[in-house]
Amino acid sequence: MASATGNAFDLSLFKRLISYTNPYKWTFYFVALAAILLSFFAVLRPYLLQITIDDSIIPKDNDNLVFYISMMLAVLFLEVIFQFLFIYFANWLGQEVVRDLRVHLFKHMLQFKMKYYDKSAVGRLVTRAVSDIETIASIFSEGLFMIASDLLKMMVVLGFMFYKSWQLTLLVLIVLPFILYATRVFQKKMKIAFEDVRNQVANLNTFVQERITGMKIVQIFTREDVEYQNFKDINSKHKSAWVKTVWYNSIFFPIAEMSTSITIGLIVWYGGLRVVENDALSLGIIIMFIELSQMLFRPLRQIADKFNTLQMGMVAANRIFAILDTDSVIQDSGSQVISNMKGEIEFENVRFGYEEGEEVLKGVSFKAEPGETIAIVGATGAGKSTVINLLNRFYEIDSGKIMVDGIDIKEFTLKSLRDEIAVVLQNVFLFADTILNNISLHNPKVTEDEVIKAAKEIGIHEFISSLPKGYHYNVKERGVMLSSGQRQLVSFLRAYVSNPSILVLDEATSSVDSYSEQLIQDATDKITANRTSIVIAHRLATIKKADRIIVMDAGKIVEMGTHKQLLKVENGFYKNLYEVQFMAEEESI
Repeated sequence: MASATGNAFDLSLFKRLISYTNPYKWTFYFVALAAILLSFFAVLRPYLLQITIDDSIIPKDNDNLVFYISMMLAVLFLEVIFQFLFIYFANWLGQEVVRDLRVHLFKHMLQFKMKYYDKSAVGRLVTRAVSDIETIASIFSEGLFMIASDLLKMMVVLGFMFYKSWQLTLLVLIVLPFILYATRVFQKKMKIAFEDVRNQVANLNTFVQERITGMKIVQIFTREDVEYQNFKDINSKHKSAWVKTVWYNSIFFPIAEMSTSITIGLIVWYGGLRVVENDALSLGIIIMFIELSQMLFRPLRQIADKFNTLQMGMVAANRIFAILDTDSVIQDSGSQVISNMKGEIEFENVRFGYEEGEEVLKGVSFKAEPGETIAIVGATGAGKSTVINLLNRFYEIDSGKIMVDGIDIKEFTLKSLRDEIAVVLQNVFLFADTILNNISLHNPKVTEDEVIKAAKEIGIHEFISSLPKGYHYNVKERGVMLSSGQRQLVSFLRAYVSNPSILVLDEATSSVDSYSEQLIQDATDKITANRTSIVIAHRLATIKKADRIIVMDAGKIVEMGTHKQLLKVENGFYKNLYEVQFMAEEESI
């Protein structure tokens, strides 16, 4: 991988990026051919101009003048046609590569462990998947092919110049090393500058994304002035990074322009003396060399500018490949596909920690029989939600074994395992889409009629029908158009429609109003019937109805039994939890 060093170009990274053009190799070859033809057309025009001056204008030959002008027009027309094809297909190729790379990246990100997202800023990942990949397109549209075309053009021009007059060519070459050195220094400096630019863009995106998402917290705690100042500081760093690139451009391009002017002066001075002395040089050759020297130096200046674009694309590619090379994917090496799952769940001495050396589960063992409702209770941080995360294989356990129907869950394909488990979370996430699509998740096998039928079965059809446009009501980003209770009801229906063998309710009724709670409890009774259910909840009604209650503390199971059994344990954890958290609710029932 390339790094933020002064290395101007990373060949291995470049080869890897170019490999994405393999499916479009014929387009790649055509663009390369167009670049070759354009380099020859570029030399042909000044040559025809020289002949026109020496053989038509100076001797005043009108017939030849018309012929050569017609030839120049024909060459110009061909050059325009191939320039159009070159630019169009170079850009087309870049967009095809970007599309494929973005799909590859997103598919890879879909398979990441939750641990990766726990440690990665959302804004930074969005920058990688959107703007960084778009920057890669410029490698093909403005960088790679343009640079290759310009370099080829320079070589052809230089070879032709030596052929016509080695003396004038040497005059041109006196200045050339100086420009080449300046270009090399410029490229190295710009590589570092653009790395800083991409870092600041990612920081800015992350900051804005987080503050917009958490705007309610910002306003509740009157942090507007503080966040405004923080934004100004980050924005200033972003500006400073870009100003550094402007500084380097401001130094390089005037130097390049001055060098070009000096070269033209040397050609006119030396060539003019030779013409005056009636040497072999002609006025047409001098004018041709002035134009050829422009063709030699202009691409150099443009190459420097295009190399900036290439550098930005390479920096972006480096970041994208860093994500693609991240080994944070759940190993989907299982081959068994679950069919007719009974729903037996067994944890066997499971140990797990989100961070190395910090165990969250410390040898957890329990078994849920098919059709049982198991409640898990405990203080915050006891490890309740971790049990759910591990059952779904969002994280890999450190040791022990988790089995479903007597088979290690690692033996199942991830898709077949997760297809059989539905989860209703405390914090429901809804997409900026209709209620229907949030329930079906665009599964073509789930029809609107089936969704309506399921809603009626669990008693929430009336609530959805009361909304504007009913099932086609757009809930906007994160479901902000619905209350927390309404979002929970939608998530219950989403779980029910998926017809899971195992249902998980993770504190699904902890923050809803009494009306929504009653609907949710009725829905819970319906969707937990005849299927294995794991309920993490604080609501008394749910706990009391469970077939078994598992009490956790500090990552261990400290008690297990029914509601009545656990209340009989003197100074028991569950009894204390019941008295502290549930007694008031019990009295109100």
